[in-house]
Amino acid sequence: MIRIHNSMTGDKQELKPLTPGCIGMYVCGDTVYDLSHMGHARSKIAFDVVRRYLVYRGYEINFVRNITDIDDKIIRRAAETQQSIGELTAHNIAAMHRDYDALGILRPDHEPRATDYVQQMIDLTQKLIEKGYAYVADNADVMYSVARFAPYGRLSGRRLGDLRAGARVDIDEAKRDPLDFVLWKHSKPGEPAWPSPWGSGRPGWHIECSAMAEVFLGTRFDIHGGGLDLKFPHHENEIAQSCAASGDSFAQVWMHNGFVTIDDEKMSKSLGNFFTIREALKVVRDPEVIRYFFVSSHYRGPLNYSLQQLDQADAALTGALESVVRCARCRMLTEDEHCYICASTERDAALLCVVESPSDVVAIEQSGSYRGRYFVLMGHLSPLDRIGPDELGVRELAAILAEGTVRELIVATNPTVEGEATAHFLGEVASKLGVCASRIAHGVPMGGELEYVDGGTLAHALSGRRSFS
Repeated sequence: MIRIHNSMTGDKQELKPLTPGCIGMYVCGDTVYDLSHMGHARSKIAFDVVRRYLVYRGYEINFVRNITDIDDKIIRRAAETQQSIGELTAHNIAAMHRDYDALGILRPDHEPRATDYVQQMIDLTQKLIEKGYAYVADNADVMYSVARFAPYGRLSGRRLGDLRAGARVDIDEAKRDPLDFVLWKHSKPGEPAWPSPWGSGRPGWHIECSAMAEVFLGTRFDIHGGGLDLKFPHHENEIAQSCAASGDSFAQVWMHNGFVTIDDEKMSKSLGNFFTIREALKVVRDPEVIRYFFVSSHYRGPLNYSLQQLDQADAALTGALESVVRCARCRMLTEDEHCYICASTERDAALLCVVESPSDVVAIEQSGSYRGRYFVLMGHLSPLDRIGPDELGVRELAAILAEGTVRELIVATNPTVEGEATAHFLGEVASKLGVCASRIAHGVPMGGELEYVDGGTLAHALSGRRSFS
């Protein structure tokens, strides 16, 4: 059973996928008017870990992360830098991908860009107007009527009366209620615009995620994630839009990661107190130090960023790696001894793990072990279909394991419950996960001959193997 803290209820609840064995997951992506900073990195790494762990547990994940490539900040930055909006966003999207790749963050299954789904946003806005949840204001903007949606504020724990008391309305503002928010903005001279039933304009920020989530995940899906700063008003507004339009419940579980702070103040582009990912990459010896810095603290709590904190993360990562290396060497224990880290016997450890360096870690992992948690957190677990063609040795072993040869040999040489459990586990890993990056057994080169160095089980299994294409 997996239990997840749901921001909507404030409690941990059992994860019950809408479709057994499959999970739909939407995470809010970047607004690409500048380079991605360490606050973005924390959110993306947090949900990368969640995604990898769910895959590790055998779920099929449909992971969606959007890109906002049109909004006021992008328009202003393009004008400041004398670039077209397309040039600015293309440059920053490419830079974002390079930075996230360096941190071991898997690419999403779908990465929709807002400008490719404007028609879906228009359709959703029209539906809200027809249902009485939105109106065309005097200035030609389309507004969402917050008062029409009774559950508004449930996610953030805010009451409409309190929100109105602190709201400010400009004299020329066309809102009927100070809490109403924009679904469609009328065009201004020189700004990008799309035709709509209400005149030329562009979508508001909040409607983007509602529309794109519905395209890729439907009107109800399993997990919605993002930074704590998005909880209100962005995620609150998403709920209001999507639930009002569809009558469905939208996301079943809401997850929010905490802020990255500098001197106890939230890191933010708008505050000007941010460090970009590439700036941070220049001061660490390995990108995994940054990843470890984030995963070593609880994802929902605040995390203070400093060079001293990175140094501490580097030292802790080194210690963790040394522990995992010792675990890989636990094949030196006697057959009846157990490794103090992984709690597996000499035979199991030799089959399950070898570690060589921070960027060359391979494991077939046992759920719940120290090593299992480590590899999931550090991003060294990946589905078999992500293994490259230069790693055919991995595919070959996976095929052998799935076929049952090793399973049968282990049971034959060690006919105990433990042996059967290990054999079953290996088969399950091979068939469902196919985890690895470069090596499977100690001393095995990529794509080369597979050897079992400790006396036989794997060597015997491979000695009579067929060729696998």
